[in-house]
Amino acid sequence: MRTDTPQAIRLADYRPPAFLIDAVHLTFDLRPATTRVKAKMQVRRNGAHTDPLQFNGERLKAISVAIDGRVLAEGERTVDGEFLTIPGTPDAFTLETEVEIDPQANKALDGLYMSAGRFCTQCEAEGFRKITFWPDRPDVLSRFTVRIEGDKAFHRLLSNGNLMEQGDLPDGRHYAVWNDPFPKPCYLFALVAGELDVLEDKLITMSGRTVALRIYVDPGMAARAAYATDALKRSMKWDEETFGLEYDLDLFMIVAVRDFNFGAMENKGLNIFNSSLLLADPATATDLDFERIESVVAHEYFHNWTGDRVTCRDWFQLCLKEGLTVFRDQSFSADQRGHAVQRIKDVKALRARQFSEDQGPLAHPVRPSSYMKIDNFYTATIYEKGAEVIRMLKTLIGPDAFRKGMDLYFERWDGHATTVEEFIRCFADVSGQDLKPFFAWYEQAGTPVVTLTSTYDAARSELTLELAQETAPTPGQPIKGALPIPVTVGLLDGDGRTQAFVRDGQAVDETVIVLDGARTKVTLTGVGEPPVVSALRGFSAPVKLTSNAEARDRYVLLAGDPDLFNRWEAGQELARALILARAANRPDEVGEERYAEAVGRALADQAADPAFKALLLNLPSEADLALVMAPADPAAIHEAREALRLRLALHLADALKRLHAGLQEAGEFSPDAAGAGRRALRNAALDLMAANPRAEVGQLAHGHYTAAANMTDAIGGLNALALIGGELYEQALKDFYDRWQAEPLVIDKWFAAQARDPGEDVLGRVMGLTAHPAFDSKNPNRLRALVSTFASFNPARFHDPSGAGYRFLADQILATDGFNPMTAARLVEPLGGWRRYTPALGAAMKAELMRILAHPGLSKNVFELVSRSLGDD
Repeated sequence: MRTDTPQAIRLADYRPPAFLIDAVHLTFDLRPATTRVKAKMQVRRNGAHTDPLQFNGERLKAISVAIDGRVLAEGERTVDGEFLTIPGTPDAFTLETEVEIDPQANKALDGLYMSAGRFCTQCEAEGFRKITFWPDRPDVLSRFTVRIEGDKAFHRLLSNGNLMEQGDLPDGRHYAVWNDPFPKPCYLFALVAGELDVLEDKLITMSGRTVALRIYVDPGMAARAAYATDALKRSMKWDEETFGLEYDLDLFMIVAVRDFNFGAMENKGLNIFNSSLLLADPATATDLDFERIESVVAHEYFHNWTGDRVTCRDWFQLCLKEGLTVFRDQSFSADQRGHAVQRIKDVKALRARQFSEDQGPLAHPVRPSSYMKIDNFYTATIYEKGAEVIRMLKTLIGPDAFRKGMDLYFERWDGHATTVEEFIRCFADVSGQDLKPFFAWYEQAGTPVVTLTSTYDAARSELTLELAQETAPTPGQPIKGALPIPVTVGLLDGDGRTQAFVRDGQAVDETVIVLDGARTKVTLTGVGEPPVVSALRGFSAPVKLTSNAEARDRYVLLAGDPDLFNRWEAGQELARALILARAANRPDEVGEERYAEAVGRALADQAADPAFKALLLNLPSEADLALVMAPADPAAIHEAREALRLRLALHLADALKRLHAGLQEAGEFSPDAAGAGRRALRNAALDLMAANPRAEVGQLAHGHYTAAANMTDAIGGLNALALIGGELYEQALKDFYDRWQAEPLVIDKWFAAQARDPGEDVLGRVMGLTAHPAFDSKNPNRLRALVSTFASFNPARFHDPSGAGYRFLADQILATDGFNPMTAARLVEPLGGWRRYTPALGAAMKAELMRILAHPGLSKNVFELVSRSLGDD
């Protein structure tokens, strides 16, 4: 076990930087193994600080250090593995450094590294310190001028801002000079150099300026950037129309790279994207890929204001840029693809990732109070729950005040690094509301449970709603306070029609009840019939809701609630109860049949959106069910869920066949919401039919696969065949690989499809695939496609009682930690919830965590997550 236990960094210990850098001129002499980086910085002491200069620097070979033109002797400065330290500096001076780095050997993929023969950077959160000496923290904002020199084989020389100069050098090489006029923290620095094709376009902003748009991709791939270009233009216009925000440079660039730890990075004016989130055409990308590209392109563009122009004072404020920007990209996607369907998808993602996080040892507030490695806090809590908090803020103060608060935020903090407190203060100032209680959402971990009790008084035509809240203890926070929780409520009658009511003298058909204490009581009058309560409409708060409603009320909601989120939610609640009852050996066959009949009626609704129907056909996932079964038994959950799928498949057999046949497309592929919805429903129908693996269903699935005219249908057919298994599945796998082996992003899907295989021998298949010639553990996309997919999305097989799945994952974590700690740490989460499972499974998971912790030389990243997962055990 390691003896040098990493020390936590704490928000309470924040101190402003001792030195600021107003401007820097960087010169890169690019060579794969011996890149030289010269930095000329205008440095000044920050206020009354008396500390010696101490700049971060890791994996750097120091060549020279000079102050005001004088080279310092080794005794005048100290360079160790983490810092450059210089005592006794003037209050203002020019600091010049030269270092040598080895991008070719950098397999951690942070700092400056090589990807497919090109130079690339990733500096968030702490990668810039691997490029040059610098106070690597987000509250040091500087104006960057960058000169890049390289061999002409590296045709494109790109960096942030505007291109000022380019040309040839006497030695046969070439150069380019870039200037970013806006001060930025070093984590937003970017550089890319290499042979790339470009897709060019332009956009006229709302003030009449022309912005050049350039997306750089692998040679021959420019056509696959067309959808990303379209999404970029739509997101730029949306930000102008929705928030009045215009792009500020003359050029906006995106570069696609294959080797990338993240999805994408919002570097000012030069976004760097994982290729999987940028390149798409119907033949190689699924509808989900198109949706994600649209969302992520928008997200990174929106960062131009919420993250770049206004940035974080320190990394504890990460939600200030990420949660806010997720809220913005979700709002954009809702406008593009339909609010109800998008809201359901966003909540499904929140529950799958963030609710699980909140229920385990890795629970933390939206704004954490400490960390060892900030890389480990790019979490669902920061992103998705952070977005939900912004959504609640908008609900509480109203859309007009929310827009005014955003305007004030940009006016006050443009060009500065700030905090969540200052962000919330803007909304308090414009709304006149006391938002101090609301701030607890940022400081308290855990998912509140809201209990709703309704009592109807027919004689008085009154409905009394009593709401109470409780949040379970989380690590470091045993005692929880009450949070302000907006609960949106509507009423239906017994036939599913909207029922109006009176609140505070106003006749309404929907209201927001704010539960701002441990409990509250509200009486609604003018309720003429016994009501069916539709509560938490639109998922108005990130909570778990329980109520005294009976099952028949959920059937009413499923059939007729005008709030489509709650209509879908009613179906999920009914299915969840039936699956858990069967998993506990208390099957309700009458209830299962009634549920199948209700789903059949929903499918027959001609007015319903196909995308919504597809969501209705998808039962709660096994991972979601494991969160509400105590202790979780993955095998029992899997069997019970499959039993309900089979009942649905049998009851709906004719309807599913009609849907599958009737939705086959003969026209041109369109990635829009309507086309994607039809394909989603057709593939969902096939997936459900595969629950009844008769020979004719296997033939149907194989025909679906072989006739597929786009990747969405090809993967739909392949996944259905995986559920059935047998020779047709193996034939399809071979055909898929033979057809697409030259397409890395498509082969990622091939690996992922096999990792999801529900067959009992899947672990052997997965382990064998790690030796496949196409498997490269050093590529994060490929590693995630196989290893993460198996551990996170195949729970029945990952949680095999033998513990073999756990051993496999632990081995992969340890192997990856040797070269890429950031990616290795992201593999830990499936083991982290060991306390939720049956004792035998929990003990086996814990044993693997202990084995990882005992490994010598463990990175800070993995050490932090494993030690937190074990807690006091």
